Amino acid sequence: MTIAAGTRLGRYEIRSKIGAGGMGEVYLAEDAKLNRKVAIKILPSDVASDKDRMRRFVQEAKAAAALNHPNIAHIYEIGESESTHFIAMEFIDGQTLRQLIHGGQSDLPKFLRYLQHAAEGLAKAHAAGIVHRDLKPDNIMVTRDGHAKILDFGLAKLVEAQRTSGTGSSDVATTILQPHSKPGTILGTVGYMSPEQAQGKTDEIDQRSDIFSFGCILFEAVTGRRAFAGKDAIDSLNKIIREPVAPISELNPSAPADLQRVVRRCLAKDPDERYQTIKDVAIELKEVRRELHAGVDTTVPPASATFGVPTPGGTVSSSTSSSPSTRASSAEYIVAGIGQHKLALIVVILVLVAGAIGYFYFQHARNTEVAIDSIAVLPFDNQNHDQNSDYLSDGVTESIINSLTQLPNLKVIARSSVFRYKGKQTDPLVVGKELGVRAILTGRVIQRGDSLTISAELVDVRENKQLWGDHYSRKLTDILQVQDEIAREITNKLRLRLTGEEQQLIARRYTENTGAYELYLKGHYFYSKGTEEGYNTSTAYYKQAIALDPNYALAYVGLANSYAALGSVLGFRSPQEALPQSKTYATKALEIDPRLAEAHYALAHYQLDYEWNWAEAEKEFKRAIELNPNYALAHHSYGTYFQTMGRLEQAMEERKLAEKLDPLSPFAIANVGYPYYYAGQYDEAVSHYRKALELDPNFSWGHLWIGQAYVQKGMYKEAIDEINQAIRLSNGDIRATATLGHAYAVAGKRDEALKVLAELQRASEQRYVSPYFIALVHLGLGEDDQAFAWLQKAYEERQSYLILMKVEPVFDKVRSDPRFKDLVGRIGIP
Repeated sequence: MTIAAGTRLGRYEIRSKIGAGGMGEVYLAEDAKLNRKVAIKILPSDVASDKDRMRRFVQEAKAAAALNHPNIAHIYEIGESESTHFIAMEFIDGQTLRQLIHGGQSDLPKFLRYLQHAAEGLAKAHAAGIVHRDLKPDNIMVTRDGHAKILDFGLAKLVEAQRTSGTGSSDVATTILQPHSKPGTILGTVGYMSPEQAQGKTDEIDQRSDIFSFGCILFEAVTGRRAFAGKDAIDSLNKIIREPVAPISELNPSAPADLQRVVRRCLAKDPDERYQTIKDVAIELKEVRRELHAGVDTTVPPASATFGVPTPGGTVSSSTSSSPSTRASSAEYIVAGIGQHKLALIVVILVLVAGAIGYFYFQHARNTEVAIDSIAVLPFDNQNHDQNSDYLSDGVTESIINSLTQLPNLKVIARSSVFRYKGKQTDPLVVGKELGVRAILTGRVIQRGDSLTISAELVDVRENKQLWGDHYSRKLTDILQVQDEIAREITNKLRLRLTGEEQQLIARRYTENTGAYELYLKGHYFYSKGTEEGYNTSTAYYKQAIALDPNYALAYVGLANSYAALGSVLGFRSPQEALPQSKTYATKALEIDPRLAEAHYALAHYQLDYEWNWAEAEKEFKRAIELNPNYALAHHSYGTYFQTMGRLEQAMEERKLAEKLDPLSPFAIANVGYPYYYAGQYDEAVSHYRKALELDPNFSWGHLWIGQAYVQKGMYKEAIDEINQAIRLSNGDIRATATLGHAYAVAGKRDEALKVLAELQRASEQRYVSPYFIALVHLGLGEDDQAFAWLQKAYEERQSYLILMKVEPVFDKVRSDPRFKDLVGRIGIP
C-alpha cells in the first residue's frame, strides 16, 4: 500500500515514493528536525510481524548503522510509527552504477574509480564483520560529484521475500530460491550471487562471497554485459556454479590485461582461490587506474543524469526525462534559455559566485589546516600471545617508526620509549600526554599459518578523535606492502606536505624478499634484548637474511651494530675482534644505500670508538642526523663525541634532544646527567640518574652511575650500596664489578678491592675482560705503574673507554703524570 505524500512517520514527512523492490518500498522524506532529505525504507509487513526476524533485523541494522565511511550510505534510524516499521537512511542524489554502465558512459578510468571507492567501503564493513550479501550495480550509487556509495549494507540477509522468482530474466531484484539439497534459502540477486549463495550454503557465506559479487560488477562495468547472463534465473545460477566467465578481451579488447587477472581471481568458484580481502582488490584497481593515467578525481554525471527515480531493486536515484535524440545541444539550450529566463540567469550567476566564494574559503581552510607534527607508534599487540612471534609484531612497529622518522618535520618518539607500553592496556589520550605528542598509532597483529591480519588506528589525542583506522588481512608474504600502506595512510592523515623526495623515503623498501625481511625482524628482536646471547643470535639471523638478499643494506647495518655492541662499551669481545667487522658491514651497507642514516651512524661509532678519528666521526654523525633528524641514538652518540673533547654544553644539548625524542627511555634520561658528571656537577648528574630510576627501578646503569658520582663526592658507603645494587640487577656485569673494586679502593677498603681484582683476573680466564677495567681498580689502589701497564694494553686493543680520559674524573690524580699526557696524546683527543 502506497503511503501518501504528507504522511508523518515520526519526525519524517513523506514527500514521494521513489522505489520498490525486495527490500521494501522506498520514499523520499524530509527530516523535520534536521531539515534534510532522507530515504525511508518501509519494511514488508511479513518481516515486521515476525518477532524473531525483526530481532535479527534490528541487530544487523544496528551493526550496519555503526559503519562510518564516506563510501557507505549511512543508516540514521530504525523506527516505528503507527505499526509501520521503517529505516531512515542517507538520501543519495545521483545515479546507480547500473544506470551509468548501461547509459552510454564508457569512461573506464571513472568506472574503476567508482569501484575502487566501493571496494574501500566494503573493506570497512568487512573489517567490522558485516557482509553485504546482495551486492549489485543497483546498490552502488554515484553522487553528482562522482563519489560511489554502497546501499543496503548488511540488510539483505534479513529480509526474505515470500515468492520464488519465476520470471525469465536474470535481472530480478533480491531473489530467494528454495535449495533442493538441504533446508534453507538462497538469498541474493541472480546474476550477482556467489556459487556458495547459489547452492544455498548459508554457513559458508563470508566476505569472499561479496568479492565474487564485486567481480560480477567489475566484469559488467568493463564489458557492458552480465558475467553470468542466462535465459532465465535457473540458467544464470547454473552458470555461476559451473561455467567459467568469458574473457574480458573478447568483449572489450581495449581493456587492460591486468583487469582480466583481477576479474578471474574475484570470480573463482572456490572461495579459497579468490582474493581473500576486498582491500586487495581496491589496491589492484588503484594500480590499474595509475597505469591508465586516469588522473580524474571528480565526475559530474552526463546531461541525461537522473536524480530521484526509483530503480527496480529499491535503491534511491533520480531522473529527468529528456533524451539525447530529442534534445538540443547544451550550447543551443543555454543561448535559447537566456532570452526566456533572464531572472533565472541572474539567480544562477549569483549562486555560482556565492559557491565559488564558499569553495575558496573551504579550500583555504583545508589548505591552512595545521599539520600534526608529532606521533608515537605504540607496540602493535601480538594477539597470538606467543613470545615466539613477538618478533613479527615488534618488527611491524619498528618498521613503521623507521619510515616515519625519515620525515624532518615530524617528531617521532623512539623505540625504547614506546616499547615501555608493550603488553600494557593503554589509553591513547594518557599516553599522548605522557609522551608529549599530538597523535598515537596503535595496532594489533595476528598470524595464522601463512596468513597475517593487521589492524591499525590513528588517534588525534588533542582533539580526542580517530583520524584513521583500517584492517588488513593478507598473506605473510605481503607484510612489506601492508607496512608501506600504513605509513602512507598515516602521513596523509597527519596532513603532512611531503616533497617528492620525502614521499620516496616513506615508500622506501630495503628488501623485496619477504623471507629475508622476516629473518631480519628476528635478528633485530634478539639484538634489542641487549645481552651477549642476544647479540650473538642476532648476527646469525642477519647473516641468513643477507644470504637470501645480498643487497639488503639494513641487514648489514644490523650486523654492524651487533658487532659494535659486542666489542665496545659492553666488552663482551675484544674491540680488535669485533669492531673491524662492524666497519666492514657498515661500509657494505653504504655501498648499497649511501642515504641510509643507520649505516652512517654505525660508521660514526666505529670512527669514534676504534679509529679515534674525530673528524670522520663527526662527519658521519652529522650525516646520520641530517638524513634522520628523529634518530635519538645518533643525537646521544653525537653527545658522546662532544664529551670526549670537554665540549660539555654541546654534549648536553645533544643528550637533551635524544631525551626529547625518547622521553620514556631510562637510558636517554640518565645520559643527560653524564655531561654534568664530567663537569663535576655531581648532584645535578645524580638528579638525572634518579629520574631514570623513577621510571625503571631495575635500570642497573642508573644505580651504577649514581655510585660513580657518590665516589667522586666521597660518599663511599652510599656509593658501594648503589654499585652492589647494579651488580645484582645486571647479573654480575664486569663493568659494574670493576667500578665496585675502584670504590672499595678509594674508600680505603683495600682487602675488598683486591678480592674484586682477583675476581676480574679469574673471569678473564673464562671470557674477555677489558684491561681498562683492571686498570680502574689499580688506579683506586694508587698502584699507578700497574694501572698504566693495563691502560697500555687497553690502548693496544683500542678500548673505547679511553676516548673519555680527558674528562673522566677517576684520572684526576694522575693527570700530571707524563704517562697520562703521553697516552692522551697518542689517542689524539682534540
